[in-house]
Amino acid sequence: MTGATEEEQREYVRRLAAAHVEKGDPLGWFEPLYSAAERGEALVPWAHRVANPHLVEWAGGRSGEGRTALVVGCGMGDDAEHLAGLGWAVTAFDVSPSAVRAARSRFPESSVDYVAADLLAPPQEWRQAFDLVVEIYTVQVLRGEHRERAVRTAGSLVAPGGTLLVVARAREEDEPVGRMPWPLTRAEVDAFASGGLRPVRVRDVYDDATPPLRRWVAEFIRP
Repeated sequence: MTGATEEEQREYVRRLAAAHVEKGDPLGWFEPLYSAAERGEALVPWAHRVANPHLVEWAGGRSGEGRTALVVGCGMGDDAEHLAGLGWAVTAFDVSPSAVRAARSRFPESSVDYVAADLLAPPQEWRQAFDLVVEIYTVQVLRGEHRERAVRTAGSLVAPGGTLLVVARAREEDEPVGRMPWPLTRAEVDAFASGGLRPVRVRDVYDDATPPLRRWVAEFIRP
């Protein structure tokens, strides 16, 4: 797959994901994908090796000194490293051990604590433990009860006084769901405001892409 086009790479990922979803393992496809990438046999289509621009915008001018952050589905580590560079004490996790190894290998001197963990069953000690939780593009690969569980779990990791930042593809209620990754409706984004979280701002934005891609950029706090 290393010589494939980006669309061919995405089709490979969709087939891999569908096979695991059919087996009742909705996140199980990440490890074979990152493992194949580690061997040079595949590419991770979303691994652009730069921090997400919406995270960069949100974090601009904010110091993380003395505060903790958790990056959900950290992949190759770019978002985590960006926050660490702003002073945050960052824990970053991915369900794929190969992704965690890749991030550690890319940033051998990093202060980030890279961990293999599952968003659907995170360590109990993470509950309400982080001043900032960053969820970018993970929930959108889940559907149904798994998506609902992931939404609740992400919010449960935010400490009192802390913030949850969510970035996801967007769609209207009456738009077709389409193919994975499945965009979130406004109601699904609003569902992050549960378990004591309150919305601060939910923005509907378009990425600088061809064609432009619509995103939700949403911020929630736990008072």
